[in-house]
Amino acid sequence: MNDNLHKYERYVNTGSETRWATNDEIKNSSTHIDIKSPKYACAGLPLLSDGKTAYVDGKDTHTIIFGATGSKKTRLFCMPMINMFAKAGESFIATDPKGELFEKTSGIMAANGYDIIALNFRDIGKGAAWNPLALPYELYHNDRKEEAIALLNDFVTTIAAPQMESTQDVFWPQMASSFALACLLLIMETATKEQANVESLAIMCSEPEDPKLKAIADMMDPSSLCAINFNGVLAAAPNTLRSIFVSLFGMIRIFNTQKSLTSMLSHNTIDMRMVGRRKTALYIIVPDEKSTYHFLVTMFIKQAYEILINEAQKCEGKKLPVRVNFVLDEFCNIPKVPDMPSMISASRSRNMRYFLIAQSLHQLRGKYGEDADTIKGNCDNWVFLTSRELDLLEEISRLCGETTLPDGRTRRLISPSELQRLNKEKGEALILHARQYPIITQIADIDMYEDFKGFKAPELVHYGEQKTDSLIISNLYSKIKLGIIPVPFKKQMRSSTQMSTSQDSYSETE
Repeated sequence: MNDNLHKYERYVNTGSETRWATNDEIKNSSTHIDIKSPKYACAGLPLLSDGKTAYVDGKDTHTIIFGATGSKKTRLFCMPMINMFAKAGESFIATDPKGELFEKTSGIMAANGYDIIALNFRDIGKGAAWNPLALPYELYHNDRKEEAIALLNDFVTTIAAPQMESTQDVFWPQMASSFALACLLLIMETATKEQANVESLAIMCSEPEDPKLKAIADMMDPSSLCAINFNGVLAAAPNTLRSIFVSLFGMIRIFNTQKSLTSMLSHNTIDMRMVGRRKTALYIIVPDEKSTYHFLVTMFIKQAYEILINEAQKCEGKKLPVRVNFVLDEFCNIPKVPDMPSMISASRSRNMRYFLIAQSLHQLRGKYGEDADTIKGNCDNWVFLTSRELDLLEEISRLCGETTLPDGRTRRLISPSELQRLNKEKGEALILHARQYPIITQIADIDMYEDFKGFKAPELVHYGEQKTDSLIISNLYSKIKLGIIPVPFKKQMRSSTQMSTSQDSYSETE
């Protein structure tokens, strides 16, 4: 054992537990990029950069970037990094709150042969169309019902989130969620592929007291998940039922009042499976001045993850052939992404990385609670730009460690006070990179990268008008009654005579 003591010498107390990393140490732990080169070996978080040369973390590591509004998070890191993806041949999915990422990076993507997709919630109609019910429907009808139902649950949880977060009495949104889930299950079971869309859900939830809907629910096996959720609501007292439906109408109001949005969400022009197989630049353009569409961003990110994980399972080594980078700007301003800790843990081995951009630690904890620590813990790179938040300043300062002064006293390597004085104009940032000592670096602004200039963003065109085929309850009931389609979630041991009696009974009440 004594012969190996030299291996552990750096762990012996030498009077100082930390120091600043040297440039050579950072360079040795990263990948050098000549910005002028037509192709890069990889891309990733820039650790050192002057606009002509960069050293980036090209490994499968996740990153979290902290910076208050106006700290240049996007200009110093997101924009340069995405431009680097273009020459490294890596795909990405980026939230684009102002549309600036598309304007500054899509031109170089087009020049490098990328498929460019823009899910545009700022100018609805221009860009791609996406049906959030298409994937659950596909899974449901390919003997993967549990996965489909999990996605439907995520869908309902997301549309209910604003009400759940704004009320102290969660009974009403919870019951409304049960009804919405039952409607989605009925759509999965009875609709055609074309009818499985958001418009069908909006129509069904707009007429929850339709007696034909209750008649269909009465035909079901009462132990089925669909019947349980329907009956749990429909059995309520009239006054309670009205209050539940008020909450339900609030959840789906956006789909009934914004027909252009509902049309956009009732068709599909995106094949998410190709993002991990072909060079793809996917922008989610969403207004930053209002949160109306933020729940759709959350829903899209979750579905993209599910599809890409499934694709990775089919690939050699269970890894996507093309790396996919999730660049989630304003990460804490969108509703909570379900299972985010699990997602970030499982992604790395599938050739997926996350770059999470947050304004504050308080914001992250407010959105994810205890899961915030898991999310942070899975990020090997922490970037700090500026903040007045004491908890964040204190945590960064403590993580940097303490050093011993010549007179024997100890002090923080950098204090919370010093952290507040990083120079914005020089692009100063403190980075905790992997297992290296901390570094204060200067990162070039996007305008300093001459080789990323001169590329014009492609024009966004309309995805094309398409007639929507929707599931109508009256038509569904008629087809069930005529035997054109079977009873959904049919009761066990139910005789044809009983079925006929039930239908005749309903006819007499019409």
